[in-house]
Amino acid sequence: MYDFELVKDILKNILWSIDQIGKRFMGIKNSDDFLNNDEGLQKLDSICMQLINIGEALKQIDKLTDNKLLTSYPQVNWKHAKGMRDIITHHYFDIDAETVYTVCNEHIPDMKNTIEKIISEITDK
Repeated sequence: MYDFELVKDILKNILWSIDQIGKRFMGIKNSDDFLNNDEGLQKLDSICMQLINIGEALKQIDKLTDNKLLTSYPQVNWKHAKGMRDIITHHYFDIDAETVYTVCNEHIPDMKNTIEKIISEITDK
């Protein structure tokens, strides 16, 4: 068994990062909005930092739960979420604004819903 409270705290940190992404993603209508001016680039940088935080936190959860918790929620591609962290961290100059846009627009909302569900379910244990 693992420390449910520690895992719950990490999941809440992920939700905080997701909320930060949501704030910064407001007003972004397409990937070019990240690249058109300094404000867009700052949003892209900030979102990438939060994606790194999320990926790192997911890796911590896997470590704490022996890779068992997240795999119980296949509606999110956890491997890709953790991989995004690696790409941003190790290949920052190769970041594709279109990919970040797609992640924010299509995948972050599903991740938020799933993280909230996980928190709810482990709170009941």
